[in-house]
Amino acid sequence: MNIPFGSRSEVMRAMTGFVEESVEKYLKPIETNWQPSDFLPDSKDQDDFFDRIKDIQQAAQGLSYDLLTILVGDTITEEALPSYESWLSRLEGIHEESESNPWKVWVRGWTAEENRHGDLLNKYLFLSGRVNMQEFEKSTQFLIADGFNIETGQDPYRNFIYTSFQELATNISHRRVATIAKQQGDPFLSKINGVVAADELRHAKAYMSFIKKIIEYDASEVMVAFDDMMRKKIVMPAHFLRETGMKVGGLWGHFTDAAQRTGVYTAIDYANILQDLVTEWDLEHITDLNEAGEKARDYLVKLPVRLLKISERMANPTSEYEFKWIGIRS
Repeated sequence: MNIPFGSRSEVMRAMTGFVEESVEKYLKPIETNWQPSDFLPDSKDQDDFFDRIKDIQQAAQGLSYDLLTILVGDTITEEALPSYESWLSRLEGIHEESESNPWKVWVRGWTAEENRHGDLLNKYLFLSGRVNMQEFEKSTQFLIADGFNIETGQDPYRNFIYTSFQELATNISHRRVATIAKQQGDPFLSKINGVVAADELRHAKAYMSFIKKIIEYDASEVMVAFDDMMRKKIVMPAHFLRETGMKVGGLWGHFTDAAQRTGVYTAIDYANILQDLVTEWDLEHITDLNEAGEKARDYLVKLPVRLLKISERMANPTSEYEFKWIGIRS
């Protein structure tokens, strides 16, 4: 049964106790959490430091061009974290409260955990000897400076649906890179992508739990928001990638081609993530909806199967682009 609320802000305030519990449940204590230095060569240990770098560079030579491309693109989106924190901090029900508001505690804590991902992967790319770091850094700066519009506005419902989807997608991407890296002879990259993927899954569970709780308060509005987002399509941060001399988004098609070819992230994954969310939030069995909510629910429940049929008919891309991040294909 939905509890009547007049605004998104009222729902967010009603959930503060739940969010306090979520901080404890889904974020790890900094004192015991992993840090990039746990995995990287120790520069203070001169006897071992350079040998480990040589090992990293030797293993990195076996990585395919497409896999390395995906790794660079994933790292850039992880490095654009300042944009993501500022975006979440503006949400209705978060921006207007005190700094001790549990929602703000969550956003800061989530950001702090995510910050380690870019740090670790950036250092790997630097040590690998396979990447033009200046071009990589320019693309990172472009992504932060350009900003991005994912069409969720200041609506916490849309934004938490988005983060649920996005965290599941990044979990898949990092996990698949880990698997392929191991197959291509780079156990170190496999390990670090594995720990990043584990974080992403834990964060996805948190955001999915936020929406599940919001449904208890305002199910019809959640359905309408989710419907609207899926009709517009979920836009990943990588959609706005570019290189020097390009317009915003100039790399998106080339990047997704590489991801589709390698099977790191595909159109089928997009459909499957949607199905996972429909199942997790048990949309099919939600009742007491208004007319708009019922219409949106029915659309969402049927959509994964439709998208899956379309994605299964899609041809595998064959065009190969040479990224400035990496250079000429061998």
